[in-house]
Amino acid sequence: MRVLLVEDDDDLREVIASGLRDGGFAVDCAADWPEADVLLHVTAYDCVVLDRMLPSGDTLVPLEARRRAGWSVPVLCLTALDSLPERLRGLESGADDYLAKPFAMRELVLRVRGLSRRAPARLPAFLDCADVVMDVARHEVRRGGVLLSLSPKEYAVLQQLLVHRDAVVTRTGLLEHCWDEMADPVSNVVDAVVAGLRRKLGSPGLVHTVRGQGFLLSAEPGPGPA
Repeated sequence: MRVLLVEDDDDLREVIASGLRDGGFAVDCAADWPEADVLLHVTAYDCVVLDRMLPSGDTLVPLEARRRAGWSVPVLCLTALDSLPERLRGLESGADDYLAKPFAMRELVLRVRGLSRRAPARLPAFLDCADVVMDVARHEVRRGGVLLSLSPKEYAVLQQLLVHRDAVVTRTGLLEHCWDEMADPVSNVVDAVVAGLRRKLGSPGLVHTVRGQGFLLSAEPGPGPA
């Protein structure tokens, strides 16, 4: 899942981005609303974490304008403006959730994960293929009832493959959804994560390589080497 973090404090932005990435999210960052607005026009996000007061002003103004235009991406306001009137104003202006600073990183990760499931292409509670079952709410994967220990990126890639089960997912598609702007598009990072995922999923193999295209998750033998 891909998240946009809008925060003008450099140190805090780095801490939050690191915490969200540790929680399994791909994170793009912006320091002010104009920069965020550009990213929102070119990238599909599952959630936006939005500071209220930025150099360009209160972000509730552009948020409210986007909501009136039909924009539906979930937004969490993360701000020091924590009085009841401010929280109510945030929710009335289009925020889906409101978390006051200071905050616990674990709580932020769980709230963002919950909001991401409300995104326009909402995920079902469970995704499965053969005897592999992903519990989206619990962020857990089991094969044959056995809990698997997946890295955040392995989980994110598997989720994309499960969502598009029996269809080819390109390397570019995986990079765009499971990695952020820091990823090197010419590296073999996708292949390395897929290789690790295959090892952990075990036999029989479910992740198949489609030469020149990408990867396919299927209980049936794939068109290329597994």
